Amino acid sequence: MDVMGDKATLLETGRFVQPADREDPGAAAEEMRHRLAAEAGDVDAMSVLGSLLLRRGDLDGAESLLRAATAEGDRAAANNLGVLLHQRGYADEAAGWWRVAAVAGSAAAAHALGRHHRERGDEPAAEYWLRQSAEQGHTLGAYALADLLEHRGDVGAERWLRAAAERGHREAAYRLARALDRRATTDRPDRADRPAAAPRRRADRAERGDRADDAVRTPADEAEQWYRQAAAKGHRRAALHLGAILERRGELKEAGRWYLNSAKDGEARAACALGFLLRDAGDEESAAVWWLKAAQDGDGNAANALGALHAERGETQTAERWYRAAMDAGDVNGAYNLGLLCAEQGRTAHADQWYRRAAYAGHREAANALAVLLLQGGDAAGAEPWFSKAAEAGSVDAAFNLGILYASRGDESAALRWYERAAAAGHTDAALQVGTARLREGDEQEAERHLRCAAGGGSAEAAYRLGTLLDARRPPAEAPVLGEPAAAKTECEEWYERAAEMGHRRAQVRVGMLASARGDVVEAARWYRKAAEAGSSNGAFNLGLLLAREGSEPEAALWWTRAADAGHGRAALRLALLYARRGQLAQGQRWASRAVDLGPAEVAERAGRLREALRQELTA
Repeated sequence: MDVMGDKATLLETGRFVQPADREDPGAAAEEMRHRLAAEAGDVDAMSVLGSLLLRRGDLDGAESLLRAATAEGDRAAANNLGVLLHQRGYADEAAGWWRVAAVAGSAAAAHALGRHHRERGDEPAAEYWLRQSAEQGHTLGAYALADLLEHRGDVGAERWLRAAAERGHREAAYRLARALDRRATTDRPDRADRPAAAPRRRADRAERGDRADDAVRTPADEAEQWYRQAAAKGHRRAALHLGAILERRGELKEAGRWYLNSAKDGEARAACALGFLLRDAGDEESAAVWWLKAAQDGDGNAANALGALHAERGETQTAERWYRAAMDAGDVNGAYNLGLLCAEQGRTAHADQWYRRAAYAGHREAANALAVLLLQGGDAAGAEPWFSKAAEAGSVDAAFNLGILYASRGDESAALRWYERAAAAGHTDAALQVGTARLREGDEQEAERHLRCAAGGGSAEAAYRLGTLLDARRPPAEAPVLGEPAAAKTECEEWYERAAEMGHRRAQVRVGMLASARGDVVEAARWYRKAAEAGSSNGAFNLGLLLAREGSEPEAALWWTRAADAGHGRAALRLALLYARRGQLAQGQRWASRAVDLGPAEVAERAGRLREALRQELTA
C-alpha cells in the first residue's frame, strides 16, 4: 500500500483527486479567489481549496473545508477527506468517507476503499469495490483489481491488466507482457498458416512480417508491444526484457539502447547484458565497466563474467576474487568456475572442493567435471554416481561420458543407451558412436541417420564413415570416355572431401584415389601428399605410385621408404623391386625380407619369391 503521508505520491495513489472538470489554479491569486468564495459559502470552492491545501500538506486547513464540502454532498471532498484522515492515521474513519464517496459514484474513492479492505484481508469486499472502480474506467482501480485476481490465480486478471495498460499504466503494461511471455513459452501456436515474414539475418529471429490483421498476432508479438510501452515510460525491467527480445532477434543496436536505459536506471541485469553485448562487439574495456557496475550491485552473472575476463588475462587472483563474489551473490556458477580455475592450475584438491560445492547445489556441469576429475584420479566407482546425477539433470557431456565408462567395462548395451541419449541431445561424438554401433549390427538406415548427424556436427570420422557407407551402395563407375565431360561428384565424394578438409588422413587418401580414377593426377597428388605428410603410410605409398608413373622414380622411392618404415608391406615390396631393377641386389633383398615380415599374405608370398631369386643371384 502506498504511504499516504508522502505528498509527492498522493496523486499516484489515486486517493487524492480534484473535483471533476476543475483545474488546479496553483497560483496565490487563484487560491485567494477560491478562499473568498469558500468563505461566502460556495461548496465547490470549499472542495477545491481543501484539495489545494491537502496537496500542500496543510492538513488542518484542509480538513475543515473538506468536512464542510462533504456535509453539502460533494463526493470529491468526501474522497479527499478520506485521504486526509488516512494520513492522520484514522484508517477506519477514512474508509467511512470513502464509502460515502464511492456510493455517490466516485471511482477514485471505490479504488481507495477496495485497497483499504485488501490491506485488512477482506478480499471479497476489496474485489467488490475495486471492480466498481475498474468498471467506471479508473486506471488504478483496474490495476489493483488485476493484482488481486492474479494473486488468487483468477484468469480474469489479464482483462484488467490489459484495461489498465491501455490507459497508460506502465506497471500493468509490464505485468501483462510478462503474462503473455509466459504463455508464449508454454503454448506455442502452429505457425504453418501464418503469413510469411520477410527474410531475417538470423534463423532464430522471431517472425514479424507484415500481417493482414491483429488476429494472427502471437502472445510473444503482443508481449513485445507491451514491454515497449512500459519501457518507453521508464520501466527498467520492461526495458531489460525488451532488450533481450531484440538481442535474440539480432537487432543488437536497439537492444543495446534499451539495455543502456535500464542499466542507467539501476537494473543490474541490464548492465550485465549490456556488458556481454559490448564484449561480443569487441569492446572488452567498456564491457568490463558495465560488468563492474552490475557486480557491485549484486549481479552474480556479471561477477562471473569479470572473473572469466581476468582469468583469460592470467590475473588468477583477481579472477578468484570475482568468482567468490559471484558465490556470495548466490550464483552457483561461481563455485563451478573456481573449480575450473583450480583444475587449470593443477590444484586438484581445491578443484574437487569447488566442484563438489557446485554439484551439491545442483550444478550439473560441475557434477560432470567432478566425475571426470575422479575418473582421472582412478576412482571410477566414485565418478559413476556423479556422471549419473549430471546426466539425469540434463548434461549431454555426462551422458556421453557414462557411455565411455560403460564401454570401458565391456557393457556395450548400457554404453549404447547413454550414447543414444547424448546423441538425441545433439552430441556429435555420441552420434558417431551410435552410428558405428548400428553399422556393426547391420542396421544401415539407422547408422546413416546418426552418421549424418555427427558429420553435420563437424565430426571428420563420421563424415568419412558416411562416405564409406554411401560409397558401398553406388554402382561401379564406368571408365570415362575421351572427350565427354566429367561426371558430377557423388554424395559420398562430397563427404570424403569434407572429412579430408578437416584433416582425416584416410579420407584424404580416398579423395586422392577418386581423383586419380578421374584422371586428375594433380588433385590426386595433392591429397596423397597431404595424407603422407600427416603420417599416412597409404598416402605415402599411393603418392609413390603416382610419382613413379609420372617418371619421378627417385622421389617415389623416398615416399615408399617412409611408408615401409611405417609398416607398409606393399611399399617395402616396391622398394625391393626398384632396387632389384637397378642391380642393387643386397638392398633389394633387404627390402624383400622386410616385405615378407610386414605382409599381407599375398605380398609376403611375392616378396619371398623375390628374396629367394635375389639370394640365388647374389650367391651365383
